[in-house]
Amino acid sequence: MVRTIAFFVGAAFTLVLAIALWGTVSGLISEPPAPTAEEEFHLHPREAHLSSDGIFGTFDRRQLQRGFQVYKEVCAACHSLRLVAFRDLAALGYTDPEVKAIANQWVIEQPTINPETGEATTRKNIPSDRFPSPFANEVAARAANNNALPPDLSLMAKARHDGGNYIYSLVGPDAYRPQPAALLREFPDVKTPEGLHYNPYFANLNIAMPPPITSDGQVQYSDGTAATRDQMAKDVAAFLTWTAEPNLEKRHAAGFAAMIFIAIFCVLAWGAYQNVWRDVKH
Repeated sequence: MVRTIAFFVGAAFTLVLAIALWGTVSGLISEPPAPTAEEEFHLHPREAHLSSDGIFGTFDRRQLQRGFQVYKEVCAACHSLRLVAFRDLAALGYTDPEVKAIANQWVIEQPTINPETGEATTRKNIPSDRFPSPFANEVAARAANNNALPPDLSLMAKARHDGGNYIYSLVGPDAYRPQPAALLREFPDVKTPEGLHYNPYFANLNIAMPPPITSDGQVQYSDGTAATRDQMAKDVAAFLTWTAEPNLEKRHAAGFAAMIFIAIFCVLAWGAYQNVWRDVKH
């Protein structure tokens, strides 16, 4: 008796779910939701063609140094790198004295406590320090940026889909532009609010960050590379790809070695199989 009741209860529950599912699916088919401005005008990131792309990708040290220079002179005033230490820059090809000089000359100093007075103070950076935040706290950061909180860039290339290309596109020469007339005709209520900037590569099309790279030659590269807006965007994207995954080259090398090992193992296993069963008739 209990099993019979349980069967009918289960059947009724399944029927209700099936009816609800059918109603939802048929409703979506007959009356699909209206497209949003984001769906219609959001652009997929452009290809940066970084040397780190692909399973055999490696970092271009000269490009990483240029990207660090762009971060230092353009981005560091608002964005932190709280997961990166100054000594990590040695992986970019900087010598120990150069790393020490970069840390010591960094504009923003490390917050600390005066041991004699107990008051808050600052000190010069040393190589073991992580990059200090440009703001004392979140409140100060929002107050300086129209109530928008500048995100930390340490893992930005992994926090966003197609990270390296996303960063390159977001700050590239064609990123910031006037709102298309077609968008305003189709969605007259989505005019970019005061204090925001239209950027089709950003998720909701309107970003609080003003254009960071505004003109060619904004940064003077020490290696003589022409600092075009496109080149600077590509270089900083490469640098932030490295900050997000500094062990990328080791990971690629380990994966390639594992694939070679598996291939050799398969050949040896096939040979052993043939040897063991060579006298057996099938």
